[in-house]
Amino acid sequence: MTDQSETDHKARGHAALTIAAIGIVFGDIGTSPLYTMKEVFGGHHPIEVTQGNVYGILALVFWSLIVVVTCKYVIFIMRASNHGEGGIMAMLALVQQVKPAGSRSAWIFATMALFGASLFYGDAMITPAISVMSAIEGLRVAEPSLGGLVIPISLVVLIVLFSIQSRGTRAVGSWFGPVMTIWFLVLGGLGLMNIFRVPQVLAGINPLYAVHFFISHGGYGFLVLGAVVLAITGAEALY
Repeated sequence: MTDQSETDHKARGHAALTIAAIGIVFGDIGTSPLYTMKEVFGGHHPIEVTQGNVYGILALVFWSLIVVVTCKYVIFIMRASNHGEGGIMAMLALVQQVKPAGSRSAWIFATMALFGASLFYGDAMITPAISVMSAIEGLRVAEPSLGGLVIPISLVVLIVLFSIQSRGTRAVGSWFGPVMTIWFLVLGGLGLMNIFRVPQVLAGINPLYAVHFFISHGGYGFLVLGAVVLAITGAEALY
């Protein structure tokens, strides 16, 4: 009986951890494409909305997610566990275990870790504002007259989020997890519905479209790639 209750307790713990991870970790990755497509086709350096460009951008986004998130983070980076802990400082601790203290290589890796940590803090400061405003800007698309409400609504949402965050990651995950679960279900349902309507969009998985996009756009294609990278922001939360 005790073993059964312990098993049930672990199952409930795993379920709660899964919901929290969906809200905190995958919530960032799952909302990033909101402003990726907007920046590519409607940002400061927009590209023309043509079939070739759409397929090229879809291929870049898809393979960026596969290479960076799946291959880099899931297969390699997440194996660098420091007693169950991750992050740039955990990686530095692992490096220090194999590099002699005070050596030139240890100093170089420590400098790189501090630089990475500064980038992480910078990302943590600007990502909430960008993510929330990008989501709220959907009001402007649906009803242009509501454009003046984007900033006030964004401020209210951010204030509510940070007030909840002060109670800890557990509270944020328990509240935001179900919200993101619904978001992913709706997103997946709408995606399947539109794939059935326009199955040709699956051609965007072909990496040759990404290659053709770079060939046809030259150096400008790398500027567009800067917007495509927005689709994988939040992947660092996995580690």
